[in-house]
Amino acid sequence: MPRVTFSEDICKGCGLCIDACPRHIIQFSDGLNVKGYHAATVLEENMKECTGCTFCAIMCPDVAIAVNK
Repeated sequence: MPRVTFSEDICKGCGLCIDACPRHIIQFSDGLNVKGYHAATVLEENMKECTGCTFCAIMCPDVAIAVNK
């Protein structure tokens, strides 16, 4: 099963990964990161929906996303 991990301290909350996800499983976190942004995240219960397409990682301008297949 693919797994998406986010470097929350790097994320600036631009939302490009949210728009790029074809399964619509990425969302903004409730809390703020060290930069004061709502970082992107995937809830654990939604991780099984990930196809490993890497669109989110490709779109991230800060290289804050890794997709492990």
